[in-house]
Amino acid sequence: MVIGDVDCTSDGGKEVCNDAGVKGYPTIKYFTAETGEDGESYSGARDFAGLNKFVEEKLAKGCDVKDTTTCTETEVAYVEKMKGKGDAAAIAKELTRLTEMLKTGKMAADKKTWMVQRMNILKQL
Repeated sequence: MVIGDVDCTSDGGKEVCNDAGVKGYPTIKYFTAETGEDGESYSGARDFAGLNKFVEEKLAKGCDVKDTTTCTETEVAYVEKMKGKGDAAAIAKELTRLTEMLKTGKMAADKKTWMVQRMNILKQL
């Protein structure tokens, strides 16, 4: 997860803010595979407790390989497949492959989501 701060009044920040559709200040936006490249505006509490709760409940959810009840059926199958390889080198190689694929360009949101989910699983193994 990355948290960034952009000064929309600076020369470098204006383009970023325009691209993200920021119209007013302060604006908080979050970006996930589900929100797509446009992201979604955050309108909840601005204090630490409120922001932290939002992150934990909305953004930090994911498959935990130690407790697969938090995983989808597809994720569970992938966990088992990768555990079956039993080789740290194979897991590292797959993580590198997926990381490079993610950098190469645009892909459908569902494919990007699945790729990020697999990377999350691999990082835990």
